[in-house]
Amino acid sequence: MNSRPLDTRNGIDTASGPRNGVNGGRMRFRVLLPNEVLLDCAVRKVVAEAIDGHFCLLPRHIDFVTALVPGLVSFQKMDGREEFLATDEAVLIKCGGEVLLSTRWATLGEHLGAVKAKVEEQMRVVDERERAARSAAARLEAGLVRRFMEFDTHVAGPFG
Repeated sequence: MNSRPLDTRNGIDTASGPRNGVNGGRMRFRVLLPNEVLLDCAVRKVVAEAIDGHFCLLPRHIDFVTALVPGLVSFQKMDGREEFLATDEAVLIKCGGEVLLSTRWATLGEHLGAVKAKVEEQMRVVDERERAARSAAARLEAGLVRRFMEFDTHVAGPFG
């Protein structure tokens, strides 16, 4: 029987030592949105910004959890291409060879210009929705005030 020590969390053959970092120098990067998995791929590194500043994750980086500020996350795929992810506030977890990023909103792009255009479009849509919501709230408030005035007139009667 060929029994060798294995770090089961990272899948590393500990008898021969790590080979080019965790899982051959790669990490599994997943971006989770409330309704879908936006991204699930192998990457060499992830660069993001937390509340206390920017950082870079490499395969042998220590495990940790951090809160990300809204902004850009860049990651390098195994073929060397760098891609970008614009996110809302997020939580990032690095555990072994896996990096999970959970956020309410994110968009992907291969170029910063593409990501910028997607973010601007999303902001325009959000602005339109907020404008419509404010208008609906103003109509509701006006209707409520009008009904209170009508109610006051009916309850108090003509002699006040």
